[in-house]
Amino acid sequence: MSSVVRLPRRGHRPADTPAIPDIIARYDFRSVYQPILSPTHQKLVGYEALVRVSRDNQPVSPVELFEQADRHDQTPGLDRHLLQLHLDNFAAGSQPVWLFLNISPATCIHPEASLERLASQCQQSGIHPEKVVLELVETASDNPAALLDFIHNAKARGFQIAIDDFGMGDSNFERLWRINPLIVKLDRSLLMNAETNSRARMLLESLVKMIRESGSLVLLEGIENHAQARIALDTEADLLQGFLFARPSGLGDHQAELAEQSLRAVIADSSESSLQDIRDQEGYLRLLRFEILEACHSLIRELPFNTACGRLLEVDGVKRCFLLNSQGIQQGNLARANPDIHRGKFNPLYHSAGARWAHREYFRNALERPQQISSCRPYVGLPDAKRTVTLSTMLPGQRVLCVDIHPDEVFGGQLGFPATL
Repeated sequence: MSSVVRLPRRGHRPADTPAIPDIIARYDFRSVYQPILSPTHQKLVGYEALVRVSRDNQPVSPVELFEQADRHDQTPGLDRHLLQLHLDNFAAGSQPVWLFLNISPATCIHPEASLERLASQCQQSGIHPEKVVLELVETASDNPAALLDFIHNAKARGFQIAIDDFGMGDSNFERLWRINPLIVKLDRSLLMNAETNSRARMLLESLVKMIRESGSLVLLEGIENHAQARIALDTEADLLQGFLFARPSGLGDHQAELAEQSLRAVIADSSESSLQDIRDQEGYLRLLRFEILEACHSLIRELPFNTACGRLLEVDGVKRCFLLNSQGIQQGNLARANPDIHRGKFNPLYHSAGARWAHREYFRNALERPQQISSCRPYVGLPDAKRTVTLSTMLPGQRVLCVDIHPDEVFGGQLGFPATL
């Protein structure tokens, strides 16, 4: 998306290089705008301005064009031309929303592309700087100090700042906090990875939460299907953008209405799926509680440990059970759902009979809530180095039954275990 106006930096053209015809005069440029939506307000709140390029009525790759401009030291001039084009076309629509403009870091610090010129362009187009969000890549400048000066001065003139493609390359939280942008746009690769990997999804949710807590809004772009939209909604990102809602186009009379209709339909679909997931998860937790209580009753009747836990170990996600005494010392070895699956690998932690687990949260939970089945926070289990949640409950004689579950194997890792079942 925003890559169509982002350029790599190269050296200046040598003095003896022949003059190159003005690249702007050789191509035709057209502004297109992609809606940016707020799922909370369920309405359009901004547009990202993009460019479409042609020559002799044939489309030209914007990336290829900008690389040419960069090779011939015409990047600042091309950037100025595009900014004016986007501003003029947007002013014709005069909508009460943000206009997102991509700014090349090289252009930001170029003497011929000063903020004064940009402010003047806004004034000529009748657009107040507060409606303009300047999109910058926080890792892309060869001169970070000059870029920070640009950002400081831009804010002083009323422009809003967005950091683009955060989460790729050497994105850095320290720089993010120094820039303190209004909006952080996460690189779409994070959303794509989250669609296929439960750990990547958890990391995305944590990243969104961290950025929001630091004082910036989060925009997830590149949303192309309902699965990605649902992930984006679950993260509680503030702003959404992508082909699922609207493709870049001219500012037509019904573009905002159609984009908002698409957003509302996606939210309704996601809400229904979420309700079904909740029902399924509640059913799973009821089954889990029932089987744990059945195992407890079998242990009270002094059945062999593996026999008592047999049906419990057949429940999805349950991997092992073990028994602790009142001091947190493990009594015997583990009862496993998949015996010896790691026996071909060396693991000195495999046999844990006699290990002392009194320092663990799940043991303390059982002591504090002896009449309940408690769950602990996720941690890395020692027997297999996988993310684990342990459920625990007190038995007569101050014994504690512990049940290890791999949460990533249940409901795509999206099941939240309550404090008590």
